[in-house]
Amino acid sequence: MPEALFYHLTAHPLERALPTLLERTLEKGWRAVVRAGSEERIDALDAVLWTYRDESFLPHGTQKHGDPEHQPIYLTTGTELPNKADVLFVVDGADTDDFSSATRTIVMFDGADEEAVAFARTQWKRAAAEVTATYWRQDPSGRWEKAAESSGA
Repeated sequence: MPEALFYHLTAHPLERALPTLLERTLEKGWRAVVRAGSEERIDALDAVLWTYRDESFLPHGTQKHGDPEHQPIYLTTGTELPNKADVLFVVDGADTDDFSSATRTIVMFDGADEEAVAFARTQWKRAAAEVTATYWRQDPSGRWEKAAESSGA
């Protein structure tokens, strides 16, 4: 059954939290799409995923790289899931009309941005009406704590 997870970033920025969640996704043998709000953000995330740790990188591609169906992680501003993603990450003001298009939809938002928090609340209401949704927030050390759950429709 599809589920939505909401990650409220308060201790670490997206550039630090996203790679860890993407690593866990790949460890499960899943594919991911990261949907961002702008091409500039896609370019920035592309760079982060190559350099976030000295000893590792996350295999990924964008429209500029081609062959999206072969990418374990695909970065886009579009609504497509060309790599048959199991997990859709929605970041940086992007949205989704369908919280059941992937096994998991993960919405990540900046807790210091009031507009992002308000938009995430709107997304939560839609998701909670469609699928099981959980809300996670970071503790001061950056660890995730479950703060709320909705059983869906």
